[in-house]
Amino acid sequence: MVVSSNIKSSSELECSGSNLSPTDIIDILGTEYGGFEHARRIDPIEEVVYTILSQHTSDHNSTNAFEKLMRRYGTLKEVASAEVSEIAETISSGGLARIKAPRIKTVLNLILKKCGSLDISFLSKLPLHEAKAWLRDLPGIGPKSAGVILCFSLGMPAMAVDTHVYRVSKRLGLIGPRVNVEDAHEILENMVSADQVYPFHAALITHGRRTCKARIPNCAQCKLAYNCPSRK
Repeated sequence: MVVSSNIKSSSELECSGSNLSPTDIIDILGTEYGGFEHARRIDPIEEVVYTILSQHTSDHNSTNAFEKLMRRYGTLKEVASAEVSEIAETISSGGLARIKAPRIKTVLNLILKKCGSLDISFLSKLPLHEAKAWLRDLPGIGPKSAGVILCFSLGMPAMAVDTHVYRVSKRLGLIGPRVNVEDAHEILENMVSADQVYPFHAALITHGRRTCKARIPNCAQCKLAYNCPSRK
């Protein structure tokens, strides 16, 4: 039987071979955009709710919805006991409120039932794979949301792959063209050292927003273009 030469091996699907290392990318983009220092964002349980609100909407809309939620209820324990219709009304500016409101209430009550409180800081003491699995058991928490919660709020080396990280990684050849978003989390996380996870994530997001844009990347101004296989 003749095997087509167009069929790629699993290693080729994972990575098409970038000429830039994660360290190169962090250093070059850090110089360009001013560095990427990690600063804890909000409390872990607040991060859980914020990540749900941030799904399929802009940062502006999700932040606005989160602030309205906290102004109305004061604490997330109060949100857990609120009516779904009231939560939906409060977070309507964030979009998809009919989906997100019951999800937020369900997640908060599941955590209360499991832990007896909304304190999930214990996750930082678990091995990374166990902390991820614990979060991903919650409705609406996928690999990106789990990565955001663990990395941003608990300082753990969990990679979060959003649309910018995914797009820029593919264009740079860090992951192969047929790698899906979920698999990209593990591939990219294994590619960098623990202390590089946050700056690498932040570097690619910043670059994706400012230069390597989805529709029309600004290759002429890109500091990585000299070694980018996708440059135009």
